[in-house]
Amino acid sequence: MEKTKLSMIVKALRKEHGLTQEGLAMKSGVGLSFVRNLEQGKPSLRMDKVNQLLDLFNYELTATKRT
Repeated sequence: MEKTKLSMIVKALRKEHGLTQEGLAMKSGVGLSFVRNLEQGKPSLRMDKVNQLLDLFNYELTATKRT
């Protein structure tokens, strides 16, 4: 899978906060496989779970118009 901007941001935030994938999964309340899939750039993920994870870092996923 090709890394996406989102996957790179999540991985960078996780490392910045000194978390393992397992630690991020536990703190955010999502499954470890979800964290792994997100960081690997899986193309289809549940937006509510992405936002649940991002909330830990005070971020959220939103729709923006393409330019």
